[in-house]
Amino acid sequence: MIAHRPGAERRDAPRRPDDRRRTFPPLVPRPGDEPFAASWWGNAWVDALEDTALDAARLARGRAYAGRGHVDAITVTPGRVTAYVHGSRPRPYRTDIRLRTLGDDDWDRLLETAAARPDHIAALLDKDVPHALVAAADLLPVPGDLIPDCSCPDDGFPCKHAAALCYQTARILDEDPFVLFLMRGRGEGEILAELTRRNATLSAAERTAAERTASERTTAGDGPPLSLATVLARDALVARTLPPLPPPLPVPPQPGRPPVYPQAPGAPDPLALDLLATEAAARAHTTLATGRDPLARLTPWQDAVRLAAAHPGSGLTGSTRALYTALARATDRTPTELARAVAAWRQGGLAGLAVLEEPWDPPAGPFDRARPALIAADFPDFRPRRNRLSTPALQLRLGRDGLWYGYESDPGRDDWWPRGTPDADPVGALAALLGR
Repeated sequence: MIAHRPGAERRDAPRRPDDRRRTFPPLVPRPGDEPFAASWWGNAWVDALEDTALDAARLARGRAYAGRGHVDAITVTPGRVTAYVHGSRPRPYRTDIRLRTLGDDDWDRLLETAAARPDHIAALLDKDVPHALVAAADLLPVPGDLIPDCSCPDDGFPCKHAAALCYQTARILDEDPFVLFLMRGRGEGEILAELTRRNATLSAAERTAAERTASERTTAGDGPPLSLATVLARDALVARTLPPLPPPLPVPPQPGRPPVYPQAPGAPDPLALDLLATEAAARAHTTLATGRDPLARLTPWQDAVRLAAAHPGSGLTGSTRALYTALARATDRTPTELARAVAAWRQGGLAGLAVLEEPWDPPAGPFDRARPALIAADFPDFRPRRNRLSTPALQLRLGRDGLWYGYESDPGRDDWWPRGTPDADPVGALAALLGR
């Protein structure tokens, strides 16, 4: 058995990751016309590079190198960014970008600013950099703050290899702004731990101040301090029977009337507002009284027909033209189609609309007995087709509800419009159609 020497590190002991050294794999190439930075702090890094450069041609070549993926893995440590950059020779060049790290006073101001507001911490965790943190310390580089160094023979400031490294670094900053903090001297874990400690200290201080203020308020009078009512946990969890709910209020006999909406420039149409408010009140009253929503199963077209039918007028007069036009446009129909459907709805509701739009083949029975009844009433000219009995100008349609619905058309036009009142007797429906 081999004894472990005191003070020596065990080989099998887990090693803590180095928070102040991060290496990023090579980034995928990107077209030259795409910007290298999307975030405002990434663009500030690019601006610091470009404002310092003495040769625009070297910048352009460095940008092209970065876009074609000539930059290998990038390693970031406090005050330094390092990578190997491929140039015209087979062997890549070692390239560095150095910048100043922040002092303890700068870090203290920055962390105090971040801990003072929870939204700053949330922004950092969401990979965002609040502008207030940049104002608290010199976090972003300024012109002259980036010092390039490269093993190539080019003495440009910067050379194309250093420029390529700067452009690729901007992409890393976009993805993880904590790299910016690492460049200035501290790693992500160290920063988050310090923010947690400061935030907890600040919360405790605020809680103590609040308790002290509450105590001062309760002892401000002449009497004894007020005590807050408390409940023991075991008492709160004891099973108990709640008192019954009070009986519900009676349902009002009818829905309320909506307010009067004034006409004002730029305001919605008062007529449309009145219609919507009246419809909502009637629907709510029916739901409250019956426990069922009468309109829940209507299609948008059926609901549009219902809304138009609830409005007085034929739908083609000046007072209702705007409503009909809007409803027809919303349901991809014409105002004439909507007006015909409204007539069917007023004739028989949802069943009447189905009679207008859905021909069907009725079984033997009432339909077969209708023609003899009409012949006996001296109306022998009706011809059957599916659920309809027709003459050139009159028509009776049998609905699925067993009622007969009357229709009229100009002779020879096949332009049928609902007329009259539905009746279980075809002779009665025809009498209502003829106004007898």
